[in-house]
Amino acid sequence: MFDLADDGFATRRQTALFDDLLALFLAEGFSHLTLDDIAARLRCSKSTLYTLAGSKDELVRRVTIHFFKRATNAIEAILEQTRSERIAAYLIAVGEELAVASDVFMADLNAFAPAREVYEANTRAAAQRVRELIEEGVGNGAYRQVHASFAADLVATIMVRIQQREVRTATGLSDAEAYAELATLLTYGLRA
Repeated sequence: MFDLADDGFATRRQTALFDDLLALFLAEGFSHLTLDDIAARLRCSKSTLYTLAGSKDELVRRVTIHFFKRATNAIEAILEQTRSERIAAYLIAVGEELAVASDVFMADLNAFAPAREVYEANTRAAAQRVRELIEEGVGNGAYRQVHASFAADLVATIMVRIQQREVRTATGLSDAEAYAELATLLTYGLRA
């Protein structure tokens, strides 16, 4: 996953509002909510929401960025503490971070282009991170000699299919479950 350099939050109150928005969206999705609904649920004014973003569309996009930034930071913290089976640890952590999202949120994310674009960019960055981990594992002898670019491309393909909800449609697996399965397949397939 990727790290968006700056959420652009100016105050603790704004950060807290983004956290509250994220919790609301993760639990219930966002497509059905109006700015009036959101303001009422967060017990703030619409003008307060407009300090966060100029429109509902931009607010959803920024909350999506906030979600993936938090996820990236949590995943990288786990990876820093992991010395073996790093690809599995990474992909399982990705799955765990996605597991907090309701099906409604994931469907809304996929249906709303600005949020989907954030997820797509995050998926590309995650695939690049997996490539780095494959190269690292091959380099230190943990993984057999494989063509890292090919393996990373293969992983990127399935990650995109997960993100686009194709894996869910084909298998019934949630995004989190699909990442756990991918971690298992990759780990055993790459071992030296």
